[in-house]
Amino acid sequence: MTTAMVVGSGPNGLAAAVTLARAGLEVTVLEAAEQPGGGARSAELTVPGVLHDECSGFHPLAVDTAFSATARLDRYGLQWRCPEVQYAQPLDDGTGAAAWQDVATTAEQLGSEGRMWQRVFGPLSENFPEITEDFLQPMLHLPHHVCKLAHFGAFAGMPATLLGKLWHTPQARALLAGVIAHAFRPFGSLASSAIGIALGTAAHTYGWPVAAGGSQAISAAMIAALEGLGGRVETGVRVRSLLDLPPADVVMLDTSPATALEISGAQIPYPVRCGLRSFRHGPGAFVVNFAVEGGIPWRYEPARSAGTVHVGGTYHEVATAEREIHRGRMPDRPFVLLGQQYLADPGRSAGDVHPIDAYAHVPAGFRGDATVAIEEQIERFAPGFRDRIVGRYVRSAQDLESHNANYVGGDIVTGANSVWQLLMRPRPSINPYSLGAPGLYLCSAATPPGAGAHGMCGYNAAQSALAELRRAGRIEERSPVRGDRDLAGRPENV
Repeated sequence: MTTAMVVGSGPNGLAAAVTLARAGLEVTVLEAAEQPGGGARSAELTVPGVLHDECSGFHPLAVDTAFSATARLDRYGLQWRCPEVQYAQPLDDGTGAAAWQDVATTAEQLGSEGRMWQRVFGPLSENFPEITEDFLQPMLHLPHHVCKLAHFGAFAGMPATLLGKLWHTPQARALLAGVIAHAFRPFGSLASSAIGIALGTAAHTYGWPVAAGGSQAISAAMIAALEGLGGRVETGVRVRSLLDLPPADVVMLDTSPATALEISGAQIPYPVRCGLRSFRHGPGAFVVNFAVEGGIPWRYEPARSAGTVHVGGTYHEVATAEREIHRGRMPDRPFVLLGQQYLADPGRSAGDVHPIDAYAHVPAGFRGDATVAIEEQIERFAPGFRDRIVGRYVRSAQDLESHNANYVGGDIVTGANSVWQLLMRPRPSINPYSLGAPGLYLCSAATPPGAGAHGMCGYNAAQSALAELRRAGRIEERSPVRGDRDLAGRPENV
């Protein structure tokens, strides 16, 4: 029987495992930690009964993909839930701006600036299912929706400083800045708008959903699917070399490029090793999980209904903070992403005590303590917040890397989102998943399409492996199954 070993049980490792198992391979997943899931784990970190997501909390790109269509994780208990307001950005004067799933509602609350918001995000959201079929793949491929992808690319390729000139009021510009900052990039850099345009469009297409029961529910559903196909997950197993693995036809590494090099050594051809060594990581994160009695008393009312609150002030303040962390300096007022997942999934709370998951953008490998800075930023827009804190759990950039080796220097997106790495991660190649040796692949978020608990890096890597096995005559072509999509993610006609 054809066999596969997957090293790492993050969403991408599990997605690769499920995809390979569906094709008939015997799959084993090895995880160094005692709990599987990687960035999709949840735990009672602060007080009993209050459930926090340890990293990934919102999943706008996970609900309609080639992997989700084939894996059908809803059959294994996964449920998506959306907040009333997808994201919000409060300002010092008590005003702010917010994004609803409905573009028209968002545009209406932006007043005179709403028409431009509608003009940018309206057509993109209408075409987003087709656009994602192309951008959730490696960039070096023949697109299936050329015009729609080009329309998306016209905005995504802009520096954020240029895109920001489309709006003028502090509220509209701040709303844009918050979603742009998810890229961990200086606003003046080429294609610094890409992640923000993608996430902003996703908010108006699918919303920013959370997994009912915490992000751990995503991992649990994948593991259940894998076990139903005969696969298994073994925890507490650290792989330091390919020699630690039994013979296998396919080896998938859900690791950073550096770890892949350490594990594979001379098995990887020299040109590929050089390409992986040139891979660069980005700034880090500093995480504080709060247990808050009564929720956060935001002055800007829509923020009280928002799943995500971007805490950073004006467009200029957010842009300045992102520039500073790239220069290796910790800003006094860092950009903070704050999750209120319990608003969509109330079962995470314990009575009137609610989980709040917040992290600040910090320089790579930051060794200081950003706890006070994070609390001051929240208190700034929600006076009385500190008085409601009944528990906190702090993790530095170093703690994050210790907890998950893929988060080098606290880089929770597994690689800098520079224009080069957006297009050519982890190295220039038609097949960026292959490590140049037969049966050896990289499937982490260091590969296309990048960060997020969507599983598409693992799915794409597994499809690459299956194609190689078919060419070698090791497995047979199979007929499409209802709900399957081809390699471009298009629904099959059945």
